[in-house]
Amino acid sequence: MSYNLFIAYDLHSPGQSYDLVRDRIKSLGKFHQFQYSLFYVHTQYSSEEAFRFVASVMDSNDKLAVIDASGGMVSTWDRPPIDEINAIWHAP
Repeated sequence: MSYNLFIAYDLHSPGQSYDLVRDRIKSLGKFHQFQYSLFYVHTQYSSEEAFRFVASVMDSNDKLAVIDASGGMVSTWDRPPIDEINAIWHAP
């Protein structure tokens, strides 16, 4: 089964291993990075599995949200990659 997940995080001092957290998120599957700490991922992992996987490289005072999205809309901004996002969203 495939899942469409939104993953957001805040990293607090000490630590702040941004590269490690982003690499974990990117390794979940096809992704699009909307903002610095907001990703959309098309993955075989459930929200619970993805949460545990990403949280394992975070500090205990960091914040993480993994949201299973069955549908959604994104507002337009300067040249949004809508075709690329839709190609990921609708992938098998």
